[in-house]
Amino acid sequence: MVNWATFSVLLAVVVIMLGAWTRLVDAGLGCPDWPGCYGFISVPQSETHIAIANARFPDTPVDVAKGWPEMIHRYAASTLGLVVFGLAAAAVRQRRRGMPFKLPLFIAGFILLQGAFGMWTVTLKLWPQVVALHLLGGFTTISLLTLLALRLRKFSAAQASTKSTVPQAQQRPIGSTSSLASLRPWLYGGLLIIILQIALGAWTAANYAAVACTDLPTCQGQWWPEGMDFQHGFDITQHVGPNYLGGQLTADGRVAIHVTHRIGALVSLGYFGVLLTLLWRRSSNRELYGPVRLVAVLLAAQITLGLANVLFHIPLPVAVAHNAMGAGLLLSVIYLIWRHHLLPQPQASTATPTTTMHQEVTA
Repeated sequence: MVNWATFSVLLAVVVIMLGAWTRLVDAGLGCPDWPGCYGFISVPQSETHIAIANARFPDTPVDVAKGWPEMIHRYAASTLGLVVFGLAAAAVRQRRRGMPFKLPLFIAGFILLQGAFGMWTVTLKLWPQVVALHLLGGFTTISLLTLLALRLRKFSAAQASTKSTVPQAQQRPIGSTSSLASLRPWLYGGLLIIILQIALGAWTAANYAAVACTDLPTCQGQWWPEGMDFQHGFDITQHVGPNYLGGQLTADGRVAIHVTHRIGALVSLGYFGVLLTLLWRRSSNRELYGPVRLVAVLLAAQITLGLANVLFHIPLPVAVAHNAMGAGLLLSVIYLIWRHHLLPQPQASTATPTTTMHQEVTA
């Protein structure tokens, strides 16, 4: 199951990238219905099927070039759903062995909810609230799958350790972790910051605000653009319109969203710059060096991709990579927290060395 869980994480990354690709080529409504495409299981291409499709949906004529990105995304998402359901079924069958099964069942239920948001994305014509929640649902799914893969690896390691003659305490050197333990709340704070930044990115994408500022480090030639409309830009009560393809917000609202996303990136960079430095200096046994490096590299790559998006006006490969790197950064922070939890916990002892020696002699 460990390999299947790992495969599901990789497949979820592909689904997120395909979703970004679909959105960036304006193919979110490439098929006006769900789960099929104009009533077919694939994009209609023959003259007969296209004529039937146009008769069914006269207001949205067939565009094969936009239909295929949407359907490829759906095929990949459906495959991910089948893998998740298979993991849940396998976990339930093996629960008597101690296999974790509640999390796989929860993920399976969440996949159904995510599928519903995928449907509403189409039926509500790319309503920003639903699009943003659908994007966040994708990141939530990959986070849960990563947590499942880590738990399954821990379960497999525990099963293997019971067959080993070497005591578990001797398998890993124990260093001082008291200074690291105090940083755990700050790690969760960092996770919250990344989640909020991803949410801002989702809102930016859903409202087509990525191109609201086309210069760096200023926006429209100003450090703080005049006329930014935060109330309009972050209005989550806007009504469902006939079609949100291309966005419906005013320019001032989109600038407000874009600038907020930039501020979030600076906050993330500053926060993790300090936190990762502290973790590096306090890791006496070097068990966190690898996860700390990973977060640092992915954070730098994500910031670089964000800057490239602005400088080169949202090139498709860079924009898709920016979405994928956001998922990678989130997972690297989760992995860092996981490894932090696996560190041996310092045990306070009130016994003196003399007392301990006396107890060993008299035992």
